[in-house]
Amino acid sequence: MTRKIAFGLALGSLLTMLTACGEDPGTRAVTGGLLGAGAGAGVAAVTGGRPATGALIGGGVGAVGGAVTSPRY
Repeated sequence: MTRKIAFGLALGSLLTMLTACGEDPGTRAVTGGLLGAGAGAGVAAVTGGRPATGALIGGGVGAVGGAVTSPRY
């Protein structure tokens, strides 16, 4: 169980860094949502959950994370 939590946290932090890819908030929201949906479905499948639910939650979190971040130049 601890390994699953650690894996989820590591993947979440990686996705948070990747959601900042893009020039404007809309682009970052879309890319963050797509990355989050994929990661959420993958984590849910690995941990025995429902991939569709994981994709919905991951997509929502990724989209919000992408929209509120600003690009670093």
